[in-house]
Amino acid sequence: DSSRAGDLVSRLTADTTQIKATFGSTASIALRNAIMTIGALALMIATSPQLSAIVIGAIPLIVLPLVFSGRSVRRRARAAQDRLADASAFAAEAVGAIRTMQSFGASRQTAARFASASDGAYDASRAATASRALLSGVAIFLVSGSVVWVLWTGATEVFEGRMTGGRLSQFVLYAVLAASSLGQLSEVYGEISAAAGAAGRLGEILAMKPAIAAPDHPTPMPEPSRGELSFENVSFSYPGRSVGALSELSFTVRPGERVALVGPSGAGKSTVLQLALRFFDPSAGRVIVDGVAGPQADPEAWRQRFALVPQEPTVFGVSVRDNIAYGRPDASLAQVEEAARLAAAHEFIRALPKGYDTIVGERGVTLSGGQRQRLAIARAVLKDAPILLLDEATSALDSESERAVQDALDALMKGRTTLVVAHRLATILSADRILVMEDGRVVEEGTHGELKARGGLYARLAALQFGLEAA
Repeated sequence: DSSRAGDLVSRLTADTTQIKATFGSTASIALRNAIMTIGALALMIATSPQLSAIVIGAIPLIVLPLVFSGRSVRRRARAAQDRLADASAFAAEAVGAIRTMQSFGASRQTAARFASASDGAYDASRAATASRALLSGVAIFLVSGSVVWVLWTGATEVFEGRMTGGRLSQFVLYAVLAASSLGQLSEVYGEISAAAGAAGRLGEILAMKPAIAAPDHPTPMPEPSRGELSFENVSFSYPGRSVGALSELSFTVRPGERVALVGPSGAGKSTVLQLALRFFDPSAGRVIVDGVAGPQADPEAWRQRFALVPQEPTVFGVSVRDNIAYGRPDASLAQVEEAARLAAAHEFIRALPKGYDTIVGERGVTLSGGQRQRLAIARAVLKDAPILLLDEATSALDSESERAVQDALDALMKGRTTLVVAHRLATILSADRILVMEDGRVVEEGTHGELKARGGLYARLAALQFGLEAA
């Protein structure tokens, strides 16, 4: 939750592509030039061991500056990848919220911010390229200097009669060949140093350990599922926040029971659903499903017990059928259609250009808010999990659609454990129990009639809502 989606995508795509390109294109170059360097050195030794000793002795003087320069290349290459990731993340956010941007007249402001981010990425990339060019230049200068030194020493040997001109020419030819190959290897080293920065960014992701992971020996979830959900003295604070979202919260939803959570904004209602699904584990206390505590279970097996209809439904840029069957990809078309009927979605789906095969666009942009909500409900219906979680599932529907979907949900909830988060109290009047939350605690519990008669927080919320609706 602390990472930007665009940054993660950049690491998984741009960084991976750079690593692949580096090792794919440079491996053959590095191997060829390494063989040529070794061969040239061998011929140089065979031609003149004395001059070869000078060349070999100069190698440390060449390598050490390259090592230090390589660190600078690696550091600047990583900075360039970071700036590119920032620009990519900003672009992804801007494109995803393009209608909001246009509605607030923020197009110029957003374009200016993206231009600034792109300029930062360009400047960082230019600095990284300059470092690589400097690395190659230093390498070529040092190698050429060693060749000149050898040529001077060899010429002295020829003048003094200790070496023939032909042998010197032969040695210089081999030395130039070795120098050329070493120059190419310095280029490869620069590219590998740049790729090392990308590898470091990618390695940070690979080194991450999931906060919610399966234990070495997970407790199997019981079959068949009873559908019982319990919170035992649960306290929880979101990472980086000092104020607790839940404080010693305890309640049990019995098998087949319909329980509603109500309360003012920030009371912790949606947090309860996130802990139930083990997106987080509590700071203290336990969340238990069918007698198995969260940390004892495999998260995937645990989440198979739940079907969620969120307040803000996620719709993927695929067909309607694939969206509904997301949690159950092996479902037949007949099963998908039946789920859509129960969610009051079948009629509008049939009216789409290709029916259930219609591509709905990224994030379901071609659908209305109510239509996206009904697809999310159909997805939960099709999953047929023993515990149903509804996070204000009818919030985006008009009155007519809400009535149809509420009837479908009432039928779906019969005999199924259901936990409903509700802001509109009219949607939970038939709940078996209502838990009223405030500041992360349950402050009242009962049916609608019982709570209304007590004159507490629920009664005040009900008077406010129903009074406004009557008005």
